[in-house]
Amino acid sequence: MNLQSHLLFRIAAVALACLLADSVYVLQKSHRQTLQTIQTTAESLGRQLEFQLLRIDAGFGQPRTFPDFSLWKETAGVPGLCIRFEPADNTAVKSLCNGAKLSPHGSPESFASLYRALFAPGLEIARPVAFKGRVQGTLAVSSSAEMDIAQAWSDVRNLLGLSALTILAVCLPVYLSINRALRPAGVIVAGLETLREGNLAHRLPMFELKEWAQTAAAINQLAAAQQQLLAERQKLAVQLIDLQEQERRYLARELHDEFGQCLAAINAVAASIIHTAERECPELIEEATRIIRISEHMMTHVRSLLGSLRPAEFDELGLAASLNSMIAGWNKHGAGKIRYESNISGDCGTLPEPQAIALFRIAQECLTNSAKHSAANHVEVTLTVAEERATLTVRDDGIADTLPFPEGPGIGLLGIRERVAALQGQLTLSIAEPHGLKIEVVLPMRRAAEPGCAAMAASAAGSFSPWRES
Repeated sequence: MNLQSHLLFRIAAVALACLLADSVYVLQKSHRQTLQTIQTTAESLGRQLEFQLLRIDAGFGQPRTFPDFSLWKETAGVPGLCIRFEPADNTAVKSLCNGAKLSPHGSPESFASLYRALFAPGLEIARPVAFKGRVQGTLAVSSSAEMDIAQAWSDVRNLLGLSALTILAVCLPVYLSINRALRPAGVIVAGLETLREGNLAHRLPMFELKEWAQTAAAINQLAAAQQQLLAERQKLAVQLIDLQEQERRYLARELHDEFGQCLAAINAVAASIIHTAERECPELIEEATRIIRISEHMMTHVRSLLGSLRPAEFDELGLAASLNSMIAGWNKHGAGKIRYESNISGDCGTLPEPQAIALFRIAQECLTNSAKHSAANHVEVTLTVAEERATLTVRDDGIADTLPFPEGPGIGLLGIRERVAALQGQLTLSIAEPHGLKIEVVLPMRRAAEPGCAAMAASAAGSFSPWRES
């Protein structure tokens, strides 16, 4: 339910509640008027009968004519009242009713039942008639239940008709006023959708109503603050990524130059021990051989770490060679179970180092995720470098068939998204046909002096091992 309908519904509900309260008040008033009429009639008629007794006692009337209701009958203006006089000596009871014609449109049965339950119509009030200190009889005045209900229904029906017209007369202009007053809400929602899509430069107009104008001003201030915060965050993310790559470059160089050289020296010393032991102490040959195996295992592990931290091809030959080398390594590692392909086009020399590093790391993360989770048979990596942007697409034929993915402990996609956002790029995830995952990354680019992709591809055309030998 929208706000306009909600407000109109509330207004109508309040009006109906007021109508209900008015109806109860009218019914109570009608009941009190009936009771007051009965009491007044009983008091007036009782005095008339006492006056008749006074006249009879003075010799101006005949006892046989008592009680005489003719005067009440001629002057009574309230229909539906009945009077009854019961003499104290238990002689004949005399009664009289002032009848009235009921409306052909009778009250509903439900209303009659409700009125009977609430007010018990057909009231009767008894009054003693006394003369000279002696009770001569009892006068009873009662109302007709049907007439009470009919009168109450007439009053309520008139009220309902008037109230219905009043509610309609009020709700129509209120509806039009609310519709006009809430029109800026649609503009605000559309503006928020634009901001949600990432266009933080969008601003809302100022509105006529003070409340909407304050809301628009607050949203514009929030958008400006978020725009500044996003710019600062992107700048910080670029610096952090650059710092991370510098640390990786430093660690790779230290592992290669120090740890690698030490392992090579251990191998040389172990080989020398074997050579000497063959002549002087053959028992040491097995121990020295074990040292060589351990050092070779450590060397293999160090080469793997070097490939993850900073491929040697990246600094020497560039992005294309590194991608081709990584693809070759994955094909070798997969032993034919998964076929990896690369397709590089365009001039990679236009890519500065942050974009080149980001594209390589994103491709590296995508291949790792495909190997772990996709159960794919074929993975294709496509890099297209154009004049204004670079597009990296990684597509597999794995088991993915729905998006979004359920949240898990991994941070692979989160890291990719952070890298792309830091470089003001775009990340798109979609389901490939007929199944599998397609990841597309578009990064804006600037000119940089690097070897072209064609030259890199030619250099990488030979057999590249996934890790550089020491």
